Amino acid sequence: MKSFRGVMAGSLIMEAIAVALALPVVANLAGGIGSGTAWVVVAIAVALIVLCGQLKRSWAVNAVLVLQVAMIAFFIVLPAVAILGFVFLAFWLWLLWLRRDVARRMAEGRLPSQQ
Repeated sequence: MKSFRGVMAGSLIMEAIAVALALPVVANLAGGIGSGTAWVVVAIAVALIVLCGQLKRSWAVNAVLVLQVAMIAFFIVLPAVAILGFVFLAFWLWLLWLRRDVARRMAEGRLPSQQ
């Protein structure tokens, strides 16, 4: 399952970049870079990067899902960030389903590398 941690870390970095790229939108639509909205967006991007190093921990995936929900909660303030939250939440749910499927196949001995 080390390979899945690598995929998860890579997706967290991509998500952090996408969230950071939302800062110009925040600057134009949500009160500027010095606003509380901008600080929350920066905090979410930093938290995503920090979670890359914490993926070995059992709570890390739950924390990632909580951050997705926090991004979706932005729908009231800034719908552009909420859309990112929906997209990445769908990706994370798919990734978790894929991880469960591979673990099940490993337990059954049906992976091609186990033949």
